[in-house]
Amino acid sequence: MCHLGGATSIYPGDRMSLLEYCNTERQRQIVELHEQGLGYTKIGEKVGCSRYAVRDSLQAVKARAATQGWSPQHDMVHTVPIGFNIKGISTYYSEDGKPVGQWVKSVADKEAQFQMMIERIELACEGITPWKPVEKPQAIDDDLLSLLVITDFHLGSYCWGQETSEDYDTNMARDLFLSSIKEMIDSTPKSKIGLLCNLGDFLHWDGLDQLTPSGKNLLEGDSRYSRIVDIAMTVMNEAVRMMLEKYEKVVFVCAEGNHDIAGSIWLRKFIRKLYGNEPRLEVIDNDFPYYAYRHGEIMLCFHHGHKVKMDRLPKVFSSEPRFREDWGKSKVAYIHSGHYHSERVLEDAGAITEQHPTLASRDSYATRLGLMSQRGAKVITYDSTDGEVARITVRPKA
Repeated sequence: MCHLGGATSIYPGDRMSLLEYCNTERQRQIVELHEQGLGYTKIGEKVGCSRYAVRDSLQAVKARAATQGWSPQHDMVHTVPIGFNIKGISTYYSEDGKPVGQWVKSVADKEAQFQMMIERIELACEGITPWKPVEKPQAIDDDLLSLLVITDFHLGSYCWGQETSEDYDTNMARDLFLSSIKEMIDSTPKSKIGLLCNLGDFLHWDGLDQLTPSGKNLLEGDSRYSRIVDIAMTVMNEAVRMMLEKYEKVVFVCAEGNHDIAGSIWLRKFIRKLYGNEPRLEVIDNDFPYYAYRHGEIMLCFHHGHKVKMDRLPKVFSSEPRFREDWGKSKVAYIHSGHYHSERVLEDAGAITEQHPTLASRDSYATRLGLMSQRGAKVITYDSTDGEVARITVRPKA
């Protein structure tokens, strides 16, 4: 972003107050009194704090304003839009020391843009008309929970069989997902609870550009993003409906992955809104990339695996304040992760940590690195007291 102007135009008339950069009511009170000309001590007497607290509050507000381009004492008066921060400013001065022009370089404020995205998703979901409740099934076993794990599905990925040994595209992925979910559900007993866990990277990429969100690595995609969004919503809606037809209660986990940070958010909020009238569905909807559900004396924990490696996950879940109570009430914890597209199991300190395989074909990246693992998805049934009592693996059919 570039701003150039004369000595008078460099000071625009908008956003001349620090009030716009206050986060709390006390900060607003302090700034208002400061702009009236009161000193730190007088302000402190009026708002009920020390002069040092007044100073610190003003410094915090000024620092926040400076990141947006507002610090008149430093000739910074061209603010950047919400969702951006100042990266650098170059000011040009006349021979008599007056500012005559200015270059303003901005950079995206990722945290602010992320919050804006969540707000837009919430707003978009407001217009969705929820489905009517699904008829409740009969003859269930109150002690059983069946867990269906889908991870690293990479909907939208393209794999050329001559290079990777197996073809994989969006249409194949859609059919594979629906047939696998049906087979997984059909294989389980009449459990009272069915937990459907999308363990992350359900979508191959996260926006209009076919890049990983953080690393910006170029990806090989098969379709337009709008099409894979449409397919993702359709197949996940169908999966949840099939679950409700089989189990008395359904829990839905849609974990953040490194490929679909935004996608995991809008997908779970879409399902939550679509089934807003369904009392038998619980959507675990949090923006914290660790998820847990306690079934009697058994705790089930989920993390994609992109932030913490599996050997450290028991410590993360046992020490995290929001999970500590449930962890203490459980005889054993089963922790599930993905990310590496291969199977692995660790047992330590009362926790069994399992790394799950993927149904998706390996892509050119994995092929060129010589990575190879058997494709599949796990269905595990847990008793509320005894823990795991059954499991099967669903494989893609030739």
